[in-house]
Amino acid sequence: MTSTTDLIPAPRALDGPMRCGFVFDERTTLWAGPGTGTTERWLRSVLGPALDLPLPPGPEDSPHAVRLRVDDTLDPEAYRLAVSATWGVEIRGGAPAGVFWGAQTLRQLLGPEAFRRAPVRPGMRYGIPHQTVEDAPRFRWRGLLLDVARHFMPKDGVLRYLDLMAAHKLNVLHLHLTDDQGWRIEIKRHPKLTETGSWRSRTKLGHRASPLWDERPHGGFYTQDDIREIVAYAAQRHISVVPEIDVPGHSQAAIAAYPELGNTDVIDTTALSVWDTWGINPNVLAPTDTTLRFYEGVFEEVLELFPADAAAFSGFVHIGGDECPKDQWRRSPAAQARVKELGLAGEDELQAWFIGHFDRWLAARGRRLIGWDEILEGGLAPGAAVSSWRGYAGGIAAARAGHDVVMCPEQQVYLDHRQAAGEDEPVPIGYVRTLEDVYRFEPVPPQLTAEEAGHVLGTQANVWTEVLEDHARVDYQTFPRLAAFAEVAWSALPAPAERDFADFERRMTAHYARLDALGVAYRPPGGPKPWQRRPGILGRPIDGAPPNR
Repeated sequence: MTSTTDLIPAPRALDGPMRCGFVFDERTTLWAGPGTGTTERWLRSVLGPALDLPLPPGPEDSPHAVRLRVDDTLDPEAYRLAVSATWGVEIRGGAPAGVFWGAQTLRQLLGPEAFRRAPVRPGMRYGIPHQTVEDAPRFRWRGLLLDVARHFMPKDGVLRYLDLMAAHKLNVLHLHLTDDQGWRIEIKRHPKLTETGSWRSRTKLGHRASPLWDERPHGGFYTQDDIREIVAYAAQRHISVVPEIDVPGHSQAAIAAYPELGNTDVIDTTALSVWDTWGINPNVLAPTDTTLRFYEGVFEEVLELFPADAAAFSGFVHIGGDECPKDQWRRSPAAQARVKELGLAGEDELQAWFIGHFDRWLAARGRRLIGWDEILEGGLAPGAAVSSWRGYAGGIAAARAGHDVVMCPEQQVYLDHRQAAGEDEPVPIGYVRTLEDVYRFEPVPPQLTAEEAGHVLGTQANVWTEVLEDHARVDYQTFPRLAAFAEVAWSALPAPAERDFADFERRMTAHYARLDALGVAYRPPGGPKPWQRRPGILGRPIDGAPPNR
């Protein structure tokens, strides 16, 4: 049994707990009102096996029932969870998503055993004290980026992370599907994108300055049915999946598959292969009609695989737009002719034209473009949204210009950055970002007015995988910091300096038991276990506090 005060993320309000309560046993039934079917199925498939209970349908007025209902007097993602010894459990949500988030809280109240896939104490019955929890999220966009391009994460790993996101009330999976180091999504009209672009012959071990290599080929991709499965699995958990297809930079894997996409009047693009190291790649897409038509074909298939449906942010498509060196465009007669033809001031405006083309193309199909904050350079299409990653400045500029923003500043919530300064931290990258640092992250810059702050859709933690070669490394870098981030994204916390980190640490004691039950290879509070270290693999640590800009 878990105390309400052990919940993560912290709820807005609670009444109780009191000594008497409700016991889950063979009499417990599920009653599901209209619109609550996804939560009913989830409870039966997850809690049923864990508690060794069938949870059959039953009457609404049974004192042994768990009742699910939509109550449109609540905000869509808000919920009210009430537990009583005399009339059972009731979860009300403002919409189906709210009911689902209430069910996540119910699971936490049942204790860590509820996070297992089979009963560890057969015959034991689990009680929840009498109490009422009222809750709602602070931000609409509560995201996690998984970079499956640098190191491929097999489909089962993505499904697992969707479950971990749901357990923390996160609702947007940003799936980074293409980059210089690999193309991870099947495009039927362009089969070489996966035949050639989905694997590389070897991989740099550690930071790009490292002398070490993993000489094994690395690769993989999701078939279109894999993507449909991922999207459907996410939707059942009220999570939107936002695909990222990088243009015009971070595109060497695509150019290696189809050399005509590159700047053929500057370099021999037929000599390129999928990149095997890290950093900013000079080989970018050519700003030609051939390239535009090619990627329109790619996006046509992407839109079919990621439909704009009832999920909150399902209409967004991320097009990257970051770290696009302009040197090849400066040297390319074709690119310079395009600049002159369009009457542009230079290469930055050429990139803005490239991004603007796809913004209009997506908007004409009922979709919204989102890109990294470099898309602000040279002018930004009116309907585009911005992922502010180089700090707060891009997000501030975008919000002041009337663009929606997702705050994900590198210095604060890039979870590939190291968690401590100790020598045992595996492949140390970037600034030290401790659990407390993440807990004190504030997504809304104080420079924004209330009206400007209304453009902050929410926040996102990013997990880049250059030095994360498998799920255990991803787990180590992501957890437990994702639990702190989830509370920042969901809960109505005070100002960063006033947040009660000691209380959060206390609640994490219960949460570590949940993560253990889920099999998460998190970083222990005392530092990495021996098998979590990576001695001898060079990282890129940066000393001092990160800039807060």
